[in-house]
Amino acid sequence: MKTNDLFQWTRTQLIDWAVRHPRPLPWKGIRKPYQVWLSEIILQQTRVEQGLPYYERFLQACPTTEDLARLSENELFKLWEGLGYYSRARNMHATARFIAHELQGIFPSQYADIRALKGVGDYTAAAIASFAFDLPHAVLDGNVYRVLSRFMGVTTPIDASSAKREYSTLAESLLDEEHPGAWNQIMMDFGATWCTPRNPKCADCPLREKCVALSTGQVESLPVKSKKMAKKERFFVYFILKSGESRIIRQRTAKDIWQGLWEFPSLETDRISALQNWDEKQTQQWLKTWLPSDIKPVHISPATAPLQQTLTHRIVSAVFCEITFESQDLNHILMHLPENGFVAMTSQQIQSGIAFPKLIQQFVSGK
Repeated sequence: MKTNDLFQWTRTQLIDWAVRHPRPLPWKGIRKPYQVWLSEIILQQTRVEQGLPYYERFLQACPTTEDLARLSENELFKLWEGLGYYSRARNMHATARFIAHELQGIFPSQYADIRALKGVGDYTAAAIASFAFDLPHAVLDGNVYRVLSRFMGVTTPIDASSAKREYSTLAESLLDEEHPGAWNQIMMDFGATWCTPRNPKCADCPLREKCVALSTGQVESLPVKSKKMAKKERFFVYFILKSGESRIIRQRTAKDIWQGLWEFPSLETDRISALQNWDEKQTQQWLKTWLPSDIKPVHISPATAPLQQTLTHRIVSAVFCEITFESQDLNHILMHLPENGFVAMTSQQIQSGIAFPKLIQQFVSGK
C-alpha cells in the first residue's frame, strides 16, 4: 500500500473507532481559547484523571482570563496545590496577565503568537491552534509518539535529537487538514485509552491489520527511550512549632524546589538513615541552635515515619516533629528565629489560605 493510501486508510479506521468509542471530557469540542489553553496547561505532564478536577476548580474560580490574571500568587498556588510542577502555574499566571493587560483580553489566534506565550511549547501551541481555531497543526504528545512509533515501526528513540523532526513529519502527514482539531483529539484519545503503554488492546485494535509493531512483536518495546535521568534524593526534618491552633511557617523564596510554597522550619540532611533514626535528643539539639535558652517546649512528639514525594528529577523524603509551647512563647520565638520570613498562622488559615508542597500537605491533611 502506498504511503498516502496508508494514511487515508488509517484516518478512516480511527475516525470510525472514535465514533464507536467516545471519550467525554469537559473541554472537548469547546472552541473558547481560554478554556482550551487552561486545560492544556493543566494537562502538561499530568494524567487526565488527575487534571480534570483542577480544570473544573480553576474554571469555577476564574471563568475568564481577566479573573485568572487578578489572582494573587497565594490564591493561584492554593488552587494549584497538589498538582505539582508549580512553574506551570507561574507561567500560566504570567500569560493571563499578559493577555489581560497587553492584548486587551484577546487570546492570540495564530500559531506563532500562541507559541510565543510563556509556558507554551510546540505541542501546547499546536493543541490550542487546532482545538480553538481549527488550524492545521498536528499535536505530538506522549500518546501520539507511542501510536506513531508502534504503527509505523519507528525505532528512533523518542528522546533522540532527531526524533522530534521525524515524528513531526509523520504526524503532519497523517493530519486530517479539513478537521485538524477533531483529528488531533482522536489521536490523543486512541493513545490514551487503546494504544496504552501497558496492556494495549491489540486484539481489538482498528489498526492491527497494518501495525508494524504488532506484526514484528515489538509492541512492548516501542517506543524506544534511550535516556533515563537518575533522580537526586533529598532528606528533610520539619519542625512544627505550635501552641494551641497556631503554627510557625514561612514561604520558600529561594530558587529551589517548591519556590513560592509554604513550609515549616526545617533541617536538611544527606541520608535517609538520619530520618529513620531521628529522636527527641536531636530535636532538642536543633532547638538549642534556633531558640533562646529561656524558651522551653511543653512537649516534643516523636518524629513521624518518613513520608516521600517523587518529583521529575528528585525524590524527597521527610519526617515531622511536633513541638508544643506555651501560647506566649510563639511571638518570642518569631523574634529570635535565625532566618527571616516566618509567621504564625492558625490551623484554619493554613488549611484554607496557603499552599504547601504535596509532601507537607500529606502530613497536614492527616492531622
